[in-house]
Amino acid sequence: MEHERFEGERTLMRIHIGESDRWHGKPLYDAIVELLRREKFSGVTVLRGVGGFGSSSVYHTEKIMRLSQDLPIVIEVVELAERIEKMLPQLDEMISGGLVTLEKVRVILYRSHN
Repeated sequence: MEHERFEGERTLMRIHIGESDRWHGKPLYDAIVELLRREKFSGVTVLRGVGGFGSSSVYHTEKIMRLSQDLPIVIEVVELAERIEKMLPQLDEMISGGLVTLEKVRVILYRSHN
């Protein structure tokens, strides 16, 4: 099987929000994924944490049985810096509480040719 290899610099954006955060009635993480998909980003990963706390210092964990959990959600995106910068104003509108981190990363991408 042949494959294509790319190596270069990109930006990693991590968006830290809560599972109960909403945007127009739907989960915020779903709304962000839909936005990035519409904008043709190359990929997005949503990670659900098993526990954590934010600025309120209230610890949320999956170990405590509750009707409404607010576990941590992290959305990861690796993309060109310019494309991420262009999205920040829209994310500013959507995120009422959370954290966005940006860092330069070295990317090695493998794509198979079938």
